[in-house]
Amino acid sequence: MTTIFFVSLLICVYTYLGYGIVVWLLVKIKENWVKPKAYPSVEQTSEWPAVTLLVAAYNEADILGDKLQNCFDLDYPQEQLQLLFVTDGSNDRSAEILASADGILHLHDAARRGKIAAVKRAMKYVKTDYVVFTDANTFLNPLSIKRLVHHFQDPSIGAVAGEKRVRQEGDKAASGAGEGLYWKYESFLKNLDTRFYSVVGAAGELYAIRTALFQPVPADAILDDFEQTLKIAQAGYRVAYEPDAFAEEEPSADLHEELKRKVRICAGGFQAMSRLLPLLNIFQFGRLSFQYISHRVLRWTIAPLCLPIALFSNVYLAYFTESWLFKVLLLLQIGFYLQAFLGYTMQDRKVSIKGFFVPLYFCIMNYAVYAGFLRFIRKKQSVNWEKAKRASQVQ
Repeated sequence: MTTIFFVSLLICVYTYLGYGIVVWLLVKIKENWVKPKAYPSVEQTSEWPAVTLLVAAYNEADILGDKLQNCFDLDYPQEQLQLLFVTDGSNDRSAEILASADGILHLHDAARRGKIAAVKRAMKYVKTDYVVFTDANTFLNPLSIKRLVHHFQDPSIGAVAGEKRVRQEGDKAASGAGEGLYWKYESFLKNLDTRFYSVVGAAGELYAIRTALFQPVPADAILDDFEQTLKIAQAGYRVAYEPDAFAEEEPSADLHEELKRKVRICAGGFQAMSRLLPLLNIFQFGRLSFQYISHRVLRWTIAPLCLPIALFSNVYLAYFTESWLFKVLLLLQIGFYLQAFLGYTMQDRKVSIKGFFVPLYFCIMNYAVYAGFLRFIRKKQSVNWEKAKRASQVQ
C-alpha cells in the first residue's frame, strides 16, 4: 500500500507540476550549450509573405461585426492578407453579414457537416504559402499575424501556436478565475516546450501552418487543431510557440458551461491519442514523445486515475500506521478538496479568493477526463460545433 501511494502521488506531482520543473532544467542546460540561430526580428522585417486568415464560424451573428473590424485592424500589409470566412450550417444572420462585407472571401453552405468539413472545403481556396486559423469569437492583437509568420523563417518550423488569453476584468466567478489561471500555466509550459523542442499541439483559437503541410484529419475529429499540428510534428517539423500573438475570449459563463467544454475536449483527447499511437514510441520520436507523454498523455490517462488512488491509499496508511508523514499528507489532501468544495459553494459569487476556485477548477478538469472517456467509448461526442455560453452572453 505504501508503494501504491507513493507511485500514484509521484505520478500526480510529476504530471501537474514536476514536468514543468524538469523541462525548465532541460531548457537551461540546452541554452547553455546550444545557441539558437538568429533570424531578423519582426521589427527588422520589411517584406512579408502572403497569408490567409481562415475563420470558421457557426451562428456568430452577434459578434461577427466586431470580428471583422478586428481583422481589418491587424497590422499586416493589406495586399498580402487574404481574409477567408466560412459559415457552413449557420442559420442566423452570419452569412448575410459576411456577404455584405468588403475585402473578404466568404464561403457558405446551408448544410451543417461540422468544422472539419468546413475547413477542408475552405482550404481549397487557400493560395498562399501560409494559413492562420482562428475562431470567430476570439480577438487578435494587431501584431499577431506578423508574430506568427516570422517564425517560418526557420525551415524546421512547420506550425506556430499562438496564445489563448481569457479576459478577466474585476472579480470573476469560479469559471473565469480557474480558466484564466489554467491558460497562464499552459502558456508557461508551451514557452518551455518550444525552447526545448516543440509544442505538443496548438489550440484552435490561434495557430498558423505551412499550407503545404496541411493534412485533412478524419471527418469525425473533435480536436482537429491538436491532431493537425501533431501530425506536422510527427512528419519531422517543429511546432513553435509565440506568446505575443494572442487570441482573447470571454471566460465560460459558469462552471456548467466550462465543464461541457472540458468534457468535449477530453473526449477529443482520447480520440486523438488513439490516432497518434506512434508518438508514444520514444525510440522513434525522442524528445517529441517525451513532451507528448508528459504534457498530454499523462493528463488524459494515468494522472486522473492516480488522484483517487493517492487519496484512499493515504487514508489507509494514516489509519493503520503510526507515521506522522501519512497523517500530514492526508490533511493536505483533505484541505485541498475542502477548498474545492468551498469554491463550488461560492461559484456564483463575485469574490476574489482564487485559492478556492483553483482547486475547484482542477477537480472539474479531472472529472471531465472520466466523463470524456465515457463519451469517447460510447461514441456520443458529436463532431459539430458545441458552443459554450460565455460570460458576456449572460450579463
